[in-house]
Amino acid sequence: MSESPSRAHGSRSIHPRWMSTAVAAIATVGLLAGCSSGSGPTAPENEISEGEVPDYYPADYASIIEAAEAESGELNIYSNTDQENWAPIFRDFQKKYPFVETINANNLDSDEVFQRQLSESATGNAPADVLVSNAAQAWAEYSGTDNPLLEYSSPELSELPDFATLLPNVYSLSLDPMTIAYNTAVMSEAPTGIGSLAEIVAADPETYKGKITTRDVNGAFGFTVSRAFTEAKPDAWADLEEILPNALPETSSGTQGEKILAGEYLAGFFISAAPAYPIVDSSGGIFEVVFPEDGTVVLPRGMGITPEAPNVNTAKLFVDFVMSEEGQNAVAEGGLTSYRDSVEAAEGLHTYQEVVDTVGEDNVIFAGYDLVPEDEVSAFIEKWDGLLGR
Repeated sequence: MSESPSRAHGSRSIHPRWMSTAVAAIATVGLLAGCSSGSGPTAPENEISEGEVPDYYPADYASIIEAAEAESGELNIYSNTDQENWAPIFRDFQKKYPFVETINANNLDSDEVFQRQLSESATGNAPADVLVSNAAQAWAEYSGTDNPLLEYSSPELSELPDFATLLPNVYSLSLDPMTIAYNTAVMSEAPTGIGSLAEIVAADPETYKGKITTRDVNGAFGFTVSRAFTEAKPDAWADLEEILPNALPETSSGTQGEKILAGEYLAGFFISAAPAYPIVDSSGGIFEVVFPEDGTVVLPRGMGITPEAPNVNTAKLFVDFVMSEEGQNAVAEGGLTSYRDSVEAAEGLHTYQEVVDTVGEDNVIFAGYDLVPEDEVSAFIEKWDGLLGR
């Protein structure tokens, strides 16, 4: 597993390939909220120390808290993260810093986070304080633009693994594992990995024709997770050649989960665990996910502070909180996957160690925030899309 993704430097614009339009998140959020309705597991209560910080923080950190208290009392986040995932994080951050009265988190497409920030910055009216996305290729391209992020080194970094830093001033909010999701009511055999899914499909291609879904590799998210898998497991192309002719792409994990739950798809692969866990918890056993035993891609969810953040000190408090033990417990409670060693898996809490324990360290594939050259991007997409059954 890579511990230190390479950095992208220089000045460039975001490639049009990753410039997708914003999508309304109402359907996805409605699906997840409707699915969770209190029937899932309840995480242990997170104990929050109001206004207190760990003893390894710098002595003058109180000045950041005081400066944040003098700001507007708001925090504005552009992200691709569902409201259900955010809820425990925002709840506990506001417990710790009650003067932050309002948190606005727009739910955008993975790539649109950056295009919106760039377009608003160009007009001189950029309200976002923090950017959050797990579109690694888009992050790498955005980081190569002029003045993309505020330079800020969190005091939490000394307590975290190397992969907490993804790019200069881009930090890991969570590590999101990619799963195989399937409908138990319509699949007689449960897949355990990509190879297993290929065998199931090959044994009954008529049943699975057009009934498998995967992420569209023309988006940064889908490209990153799919390429990371094939780079780590090149022999898996033989399995993908069985699966992809029966597969259809989607641009949203929420849409994929909804369609698998409804039986429109029988299964999907490279489905982000974050929006999938609430469906599992409330589906009555109809919707299940597994970490692929032959290679589970883990994609960091990056966050960074905008260079002209209107509430810059509040943004610093937020980034530090998210990476703290308190924050990572809230991250796990919201259905995202915590990577801090001191956070233990429990009922309703998901951790990176849980993935390692399930598939083994050798079968964890870390998707770094490397900037892939455009010719390699095009070649991969052409090969992948050429196998799809559409």
